[in-house]
Amino acid sequence: MLEGSRIGQLFDAASRIVARKRMIIAKSQSDLEKMRAVGELIAEVREALRRMIEPGITTLELNNAAEKMMRDAGAIPTFIGYKPRGMVPFPFAICASVNEQIVHGFSTDKPLREGDILSIDMAATYQGFVGDTATTVPVGKIRDDLAQLIRVTEECLELAIEQCYPNNRVGDIGWAVQQHAEKYGYGIVRDYTGHGIGRSMHEAPQIPNYGRKGTREKIRVGYCFAIEPMLNLGTAETKTLDDGWTVVTSDGKASAHCEHTLAVTPAGPEILTLSKNQKAALNAAKAENASALLESAAKKG
Repeated sequence: MLEGSRIGQLFDAASRIVARKRMIIAKSQSDLEKMRAVGELIAEVREALRRMIEPGITTLELNNAAEKMMRDAGAIPTFIGYKPRGMVPFPFAICASVNEQIVHGFSTDKPLREGDILSIDMAATYQGFVGDTATTVPVGKIRDDLAQLIRVTEECLELAIEQCYPNNRVGDIGWAVQQHAEKYGYGIVRDYTGHGIGRSMHEAPQIPNYGRKGTREKIRVGYCFAIEPMLNLGTAETKTLDDGWTVVTSDGKASAHCEHTLAVTPAGPEILTLSKNQKAALNAAKAENASALLESAAKKG
């Protein structure tokens, strides 16, 4: 995800209206194969960065590593040069947002410290399609309340993805995030949203992290979404720093963000931004569950 930091006031205010009128683009099987390829590519970058994160490393080092990995794989870092109307181009391959920074943080040469949390958001364009993903990572040992914030944000993403079955509604996605986050009293960021994705990073529909079940567009096979809960320890209110991009919590409390790109298949959601190892683990878990079900059925039979 990368949208202009004045979106709630300028770019996004207009794009909300336009997006509702634009058609949601269903992907063909050929398109989906390319979406799978770019999704796996950017997931490998994400997981490589996750392994690098430790006290003392800088976000500029992470950014440079991410850009090199994307380009070495034949992909284009989608964020570099991204320019919503009226804004300066975004200058980095990743958004690196530390502690109270929510999204769109600039990479710097300031070392990360033990106890920080870091949101890394990134996208790559490969074979004409975009994969977009984000995660929030602890830097060394962190406070329990920060660990819970990250965990609940990830749970919100999982619950949101579970809504992405054919004939459900887009409003179900935001509802799933909202009902879980509010159990913990977290501020749900409303100024920035998930979105459709494909040949462009931002396609219809917009997918807020709040909503009412059974509302908005019907979900259909072939739709691809980038879903990205953003939760704050305190208020949901945001403000933008003088760089014009970096969005922070207005009360200075920490924020967490995570994101997957997915495709809607006849069988339900398929997460596209999984690494090779994550796909192997998922397939092994599915096989184990299937085996257990067969064994249980045999005993009953």
